[in-house]
Amino acid sequence: MRLDRTTLARLVAEVDGFYLRDKKMKKAQVAMSAALERGGEIDAGAARTYLRALDAYFSGFARDARSRLADVERRLAKVNQVQYNLTAERGVAAKRVELTQGVLERIAELGRR
Repeated sequence: MRLDRTTLARLVAEVDGFYLRDKKMKKAQVAMSAALERGGEIDAGAARTYLRALDAYFSGFARDARSRLADVERRLAKVNQVQYNLTAERGVAAKRVELTQGVLERIAELGRR
């Protein structure tokens, strides 16, 4: 396995931006960071171990994030439907107020005569 050291270093830096809770992932991150700091060629086995740890760790987060996004989108669709229905209901109620107010005004007008 031939690795592009620059790409690997960028990946390690990107992963450093995450709070890692998994001990195996932390260990792999520390090991790869140390290997990059030492310079020289990166061991292919160590690189595979690191990439497998990343895949296992971030695949779970990706599934969770997609699931969460789908849940939020479903809830937003429901809220939008409720808002649409309430807006229509408000329009009907406002029209009834207008019509009944007109009748009440005519009654009051006739009563003054």
